[in-house]
Amino acid sequence: MAQEDDMNTENKNSDYEELMKYLEEAQAYQTALILFEWDDETLAPEAAGSRTARMQGVLSASYQRIMMDPRVKELVDRCLDELEESRKTVSDGKTKEKEHLQTAENGAACSTRTDDTELTEENIRRAILKAAKREIEEVSCIPPEEYRAYQELTAKSTRIWTKARKENDFEAFAPVLQEIIDYQKKFASYRQKEGQKLYDVMLDSFEPGFTMERLDEFFGLLKEHIVPLLKQVMESPVRVQDDFLDGDYPKEKQRELAEYLANYVGFDFSKGVLAVSAHPFTTNLHNRDVRITTHYKSRVDSSAFSVIHESGHAIYEFGIDDRLSQTPAGQGTSMGMHESQSRFFENIIGRSEAFWIPVYGKLKELFPEQLKGVGREMFVRAINKVQPGLIRTEADELTYSLHVLVRYELEKMLIEKNLDVKGLPKLWADKYEEYLGIRPENDAEGVLQDIHWAQGSFGYFPSYALGSAFGAQMLVQMKKEMDFEKLLEEGRLDVIREYLRIHVHRYGKMKTSREILRDMTGEDFEPRYYVEYLEEKYRKLYAI
Repeated sequence: MAQEDDMNTENKNSDYEELMKYLEEAQAYQTALILFEWDDETLAPEAAGSRTARMQGVLSASYQRIMMDPRVKELVDRCLDELEESRKTVSDGKTKEKEHLQTAENGAACSTRTDDTELTEENIRRAILKAAKREIEEVSCIPPEEYRAYQELTAKSTRIWTKARKENDFEAFAPVLQEIIDYQKKFASYRQKEGQKLYDVMLDSFEPGFTMERLDEFFGLLKEHIVPLLKQVMESPVRVQDDFLDGDYPKEKQRELAEYLANYVGFDFSKGVLAVSAHPFTTNLHNRDVRITTHYKSRVDSSAFSVIHESGHAIYEFGIDDRLSQTPAGQGTSMGMHESQSRFFENIIGRSEAFWIPVYGKLKELFPEQLKGVGREMFVRAINKVQPGLIRTEADELTYSLHVLVRYELEKMLIEKNLDVKGLPKLWADKYEEYLGIRPENDAEGVLQDIHWAQGSFGYFPSYALGSAFGAQMLVQMKKEMDFEKLLEEGRLDVIREYLRIHVHRYGKMKTSREILRDMTGEDFEPRYYVEYLEEKYRKLYAI
């Protein structure tokens, strides 16, 4: 019997090892694609365009070929079945054990429940297999010729978008945008379940567990509270001075500040790179290679907070358990949870007065003339000023989610209402006027400002607002367990990072966003904490 058990275990391990070889090859192709994307945004010459796109198409096709291999699906299903059988056997054994373990006092059975979220080898294996199964389901339903054509299209479309934005020419981008939307709808239809909306399929790719119904409730709450709060702020007699943030801030000194802030909040330069791009972003190859970018403009706070934001993304990836890294489960669990970490560092930490108590001296040291006569309190008020603007990435904390709301409502119209893309510029401007009280004068500061649609990322934008709400909910819990403000005042961000690593980062895709929130806070997603956070902060700042 023992010999038979050993043989079964050996066979199970053999299956898993064979599968991991396939998945390792698939990850290698994905990594190469990520490196191409990084290069496109940072160093690649403009003339590389079409040839690089073809190479990206070849790599994408190779990745899909592996994930569509019947042997891969067979191994994933077999390994999952074996794990479930093993768990059932263990569960049955524990049930029998519990029947015999009675307390002397009252005869109650002792609890022997195991926590499925623990980082045991079995649970890690299960998470990898489930993530692989999800990837197989997402790509195997798409005909290979369509998959490759789409990958080449999005590689080209980002360059078309870049040129169109530079030339303020939405009409030049509109045809390729329509083509991307058509592909997205077609691909979503391949995965669509009976009764499921196409846009819900797209949302699931970025934020599992969240549908239009749930997001409509969330954004409805924001419209109910944040839109009137913004109106009250703009009518307040309180004026916040911030003109000193814009001026002669040398790029070399901004670069020095960026490196200082990244290091201060916890970006590990032995495992990461800080570069420059037009649109700040984070690229993660694995937990030992995470790359972030920033930009240097006339406003010193623009670069400073983009660096803190992207460092938050990087810290998440650094914290993923080594056993999960470079597997299908070795990334942040969702875009919303990823944004919760970046916006937690950028806003909840970075825009607090406590954060700047140990840091502001360094800022004054770098820019003594520019910040002459500007005290710390004045600076903190300035970086929290509310001023409705047209550009999402430059938005203040209060208005940011309204920028996301505009994009969410337009995406629903494009996917569910078949909105003609030609109508986008006017609708975009109308919604900005409705929610933020301002109207873009051209396409570059309006509908062309984001790269996401050029990349085919429909369903991504809601994650930004969800991330802010996740972070606010986490903050409530963290304040129950630690003196959050004092830690910031003392520069003890290591304590905060470790708390987030333990409760969020290390699990990769082992838990969903909602599971992380439930395990961390004892509640499912609760957006009222975000509303309360914003109301408390800005009513105080503007004496409302």
